[in-house]
Amino acid sequence: MDSPLESHGHHTHIRRLPFLNIYQTMRKLIIALVLIISFISKSHAQDDTAIPVLIIDGFSNHDWKQTTAVTKWILESSEHFSVDVSTVPSDSTKWQEWLPEFDQYAVVIQNTNNIHDQSLKWPEHAEKKLEEYVKNGGGLYILHSANNAFSHWEEYDKMIGLGWRSQTSGYALEIGEGQKVIRIPPGEGQGTGHGDRFDAVIHILNPHPINQDYPKQWKTAHTEVYSYPRGPAENLDVLSYAYDSTDTQRLWPVEWVVSYGEGRVYNSSLGHLWSGEIYPEAYRCVGFQTTMIRAVEWAATGTVTYPLPDDFPTADAKSLKSKADFPDL
Repeated sequence: MDSPLESHGHHTHIRRLPFLNIYQTMRKLIIALVLIISFISKSHAQDDTAIPVLIIDGFSNHDWKQTTAVTKWILESSEHFSVDVSTVPSDSTKWQEWLPEFDQYAVVIQNTNNIHDQSLKWPEHAEKKLEEYVKNGGGLYILHSANNAFSHWEEYDKMIGLGWRSQTSGYALEIGEGQKVIRIPPGEGQGTGHGDRFDAVIHILNPHPINQDYPKQWKTAHTEVYSYPRGPAENLDVLSYAYDSTDTQRLWPVEWVVSYGEGRVYNSSLGHLWSGEIYPEAYRCVGFQTTMIRAVEWAATGTVTYPLPDDFPTADAKSLKSKADFPDL
């Protein structure tokens, strides 16, 4: 039998046995396996803490496909959310088969708008399902032109509080002297409208988890300010407002939240993305992105943990992300 000790003159050498090489190889494999398992466990833990969000899209006079894609990217980039999308079938014969599982999500983002074609609607069973979902505590985010939609749907009007409606359709809210909210009765004033888009200064009206630590005024980019937003205006708090410099020269709500049953609803005129626009300034605005992330988190949980970024806009200067920050969608 060979000895591991070999003598060569006055020196004795230890010959490495094969099992030592095997041991070191196995040790490296075990360490690598532990690291892989740790990484997978961490990834699953992050997935478990991500807030599940569902975007509903499928029709709009705005670019709903790009709006959905950019919204999904903004939310998932925050590492707070996992986002799925459910698209209303374009074939009306399949509408009755379409019923998203709202209860699987903490927040639903509504990104459909039928103002250009009143024949486009959700099937009634989906309408009822959303009503139940929000009444029972589900969160709802009304994304820009989604508040133009569904004037036929009474409970939707209650959920959104205010929207793009005719002169006779509910109360309009205006901000008067001393930041007082003025209720304009149905039939008085005008129907909802807007002037040209511009860089508007957003004024905080009511403190809220969504705008915690915000400056009292901040400038957003290339936005629409809705004049005479109308609706039931019940169980509603206006969060912010802006001066409509391009049309009425008056102050109108920009963001508001609604309590509908146990559910929390966020609604805003922010977030315009027109057909043919490629990642417009309105979506590149740091203030808009921060507000979207915080509003979705609040709708889901009632609290906000997402921090105020250092590059948040001021009253005098807007703050934009680079187009290069967005993926090539």
